[in-house]
Amino acid sequence: MTQPWNEFLATLSHRPDNFGDETGELAAAANATVVVPLTDLGLIRASGEEAAGFLHNLLSNDVKNIQPNDVRLAGFCTAKGRLLATLLVWREGNDFLLLLSADLLAAILKKLSMYVLRSKVKLSDASADRVLLGLAGSDAAVALSELGVTAPGAMQVTDFAAGQALGFGGSRYLLNLDPDQASTIWNKLGAHAKPAGLAAWHWREVAAGVPRIVAATQEAFVPQMVNLELVGGVSFTKGCYPGQEIVARTHYLGKVKRRMYRAKLDAEAAAGTHLFSAEAGEQSCGELVQVARSPAGGFECLAVIQSPSADAGHVRVGSSDGPSLHLLSLPYAIPE
Repeated sequence: MTQPWNEFLATLSHRPDNFGDETGELAAAANATVVVPLTDLGLIRASGEEAAGFLHNLLSNDVKNIQPNDVRLAGFCTAKGRLLATLLVWREGNDFLLLLSADLLAAILKKLSMYVLRSKVKLSDASADRVLLGLAGSDAAVALSELGVTAPGAMQVTDFAAGQALGFGGSRYLLNLDPDQASTIWNKLGAHAKPAGLAAWHWREVAAGVPRIVAATQEAFVPQMVNLELVGGVSFTKGCYPGQEIVARTHYLGKVKRRMYRAKLDAEAAAGTHLFSAEAGEQSCGELVQVARSPAGGFECLAVIQSPSADAGHVRVGSSDGPSLHLLSLPYAIPE
């Protein structure tokens, strides 16, 4: 009989951030291949004949035209255009799955449910029904091939007997697995990938420059502040959704005064921590979006910063005399 996933994971001395070798795990994330239990992510399932239209009318990206092998990034906004969550959306059979930060799941499920009314849609927490693993690094595609899976391209999904493989580009994949087969898959992946905790995956997320909204940053940003439209998370032709007017106006008429940058910092800080600069005076010039321990030492982060402060390059964390941020490159260009 297959050992339940949670019991199996407990036998591996797993802690959320690491498996007891954080330095080695981070080095493997940078130079080799890691496999990570993604315990800080959750899944919402949307089923029913009107699920596509229901989600299409609520999210910032096109859902109606998602094909069986597509993965879409999207935002769920307030009426004022502020992000309540960032989500990955894809199909599993006739259903849609929405991946988001686990600390937002209950609130977002409740919020989405308020819109159901008479729609033929059923929403449910699917987190207990699936196991999520992250796989990243130079041998990730080889590891998938050992499972009989052809590595999907960026923002594509491939179905296989034990579940699904999602591709994000940059040799980074997510496995959405049947819990009864997860331990077997884990053991097979171990021939090519080092077991690692969330610290390694978070660093890969920061390096990719794709934002993840968490509880501490809810309603802090409009999509353009976190570069959501630059990484394929906003459609400007799909029609109305909550906050669409604000998002569209910012795109067509306004200049985005705050953008998300990647940066290095020497001291640990939490998502939601405010940033300061001489250019902004006593007012906050931005906010941390995500922070991860770096293989090179210290920490890396994604941070929303006012453009003049970012250009000046003298941004501090937490207070005007807090630790300094040192800007790093993103894998895409930020418009002037």
